[in-house]
Amino acid sequence: MTTTARRTILLFTTSLLTTSLLPTPLPPYFPPRGHWDHKSPAAVGIDSARLAAAVAFAQGADNGWPTDVGAQLRITTAKEPYPAIVGPVKDRAQTNGVIIRHGYIVAEWGDTKQVDMTFSVAKSYLSTVAGLAFDRGLIPDVDQPEGALIKDGGFDSPHNAAITWRMHLNQTSEWEGTLWDKPDVADRRLGYDRQLGPPGTIWEYNDVRVNRLALSVLRLFRKPLPDVFRDEIAAPIGMSDSWVWHGYFKAYADIDGKRMASVSGGGHWGAGFWASTLDHARFGLLALHHGNWNGKQLVSEKWFGLATAPTPIRPNYGFMWWLNTDRKQYPAASANSFFALGSGGNVIWVDPDHDLVAVIRWFDLAKIDQFMALVTATVTNP
Repeated sequence: MTTTARRTILLFTTSLLTTSLLPTPLPPYFPPRGHWDHKSPAAVGIDSARLAAAVAFAQGADNGWPTDVGAQLRITTAKEPYPAIVGPVKDRAQTNGVIIRHGYIVAEWGDTKQVDMTFSVAKSYLSTVAGLAFDRGLIPDVDQPEGALIKDGGFDSPHNAAITWRMHLNQTSEWEGTLWDKPDVADRRLGYDRQLGPPGTIWEYNDVRVNRLALSVLRLFRKPLPDVFRDEIAAPIGMSDSWVWHGYFKAYADIDGKRMASVSGGGHWGAGFWASTLDHARFGLLALHHGNWNGKQLVSEKWFGLATAPTPIRPNYGFMWWLNTDRKQYPAASANSFFALGSGGNVIWVDPDHDLVAVIRWFDLAKIDQFMALVTATVTNP
């Protein structure tokens, strides 16, 4: 046998041995209702020592808010022009969280079953319900003016008439008006006395406008959005019955002769989407799979593509999902990561590059990127 032949056989044998030592990829796992399988870190390509360090870090990262969330809200809204709390609030748990790899729980700490407020995490839920409207043709074109379908007076002015669904979804609408006793100026974070720009030209995080979008989507479905979410998403992905989606105390609309609550897209002045950490993790897993749950497409992949596409004037924001474009949001996370983020350090982190979902609650904002660095470093194989 020639030297070349021996070398070829050796390389082939080495390749076979190396291949046989590689871990067998786990098939996608979707937890059934009422149960969620745990896996050892090694079984899902996670370094156990590094994972333990990430969890220990998270356990010491409580945001320091009082348990009485209402008291905290009164402090944070005190300098606003319209500070009144107009929706329900509840006391919070201490910091807690869960890390999911390949669909399995690999780490869990704190009380992950307590139902808590999650503030602007609600916006990503609202975006997904809007996606259901898009999939059903209720929103035929995101670039169509919203007022072409919504005839309740909210889009009658020349300024508001130019607002499209896309603008409302990516927070560039500049919608002007009052809703549920809150004028849009109540949350003009770029300046309470600033002049509005043409719709689509300025990005501003504004809960009044998000709540206006929620009302518009309610009018499309002609059915309370919590009912839509329960039937079309929560039940199919096995969420518990403990979550609740509140509106403000006065947030009711008359639709087809029925009085229906209109939900809020955050907890700035109370209300919002309240859920346990484990239920948020199921929603994050659905988002990781771009709307697919165990082979059934609950929300179209096309919608999730739109929802996670950068807004040109705000590249780290999509349709009410935060993005990591150019890794500017969280440098330690992958560039393809996207997030549902809420005040108080409430986070659903979706990382497609590492097939990973993590939910953290009541987390010190200054420590989130370091936590993501620690978790990312735990991954030993794809």
